[in-house]
Amino acid sequence: MTEPTENQQVRVRRAPKIPVFLVLGGALGAIVTLVLTSLFETDPTVGFGASFGYFLIYGVPAGVVLGAIVALILDRGSNRRAKTVSAQHEQVEGAPLEGELED
Repeated sequence: MTEPTENQQVRVRRAPKIPVFLVLGGALGAIVTLVLTSLFETDPTVGFGASFGYFLIYGVPAGVVLGAIVALILDRGSNRRAKTVSAQHEQVEGAPLEGELED
């Protein structure tokens, strides 16, 4: 049996999923690094792959940082648009599992 409890005020907001922004920022950093590396002439003694890999060390973290900044800005905006609503907390007992004894 459930017993309703008193109403409580809670804040509801839509927060961005920060790991998604970090991954997308890293991917975008890798793509920008690829484009920038291919725009310039490659040193024949080093090769394109090594140059791309070297600059990837800088491009991916820069993209991750930019993704984190965008996520934090959006998170701050979601705090401003948060709404306060009334909610009730109820505790519901589940049906007994197979093999359990009922009281």
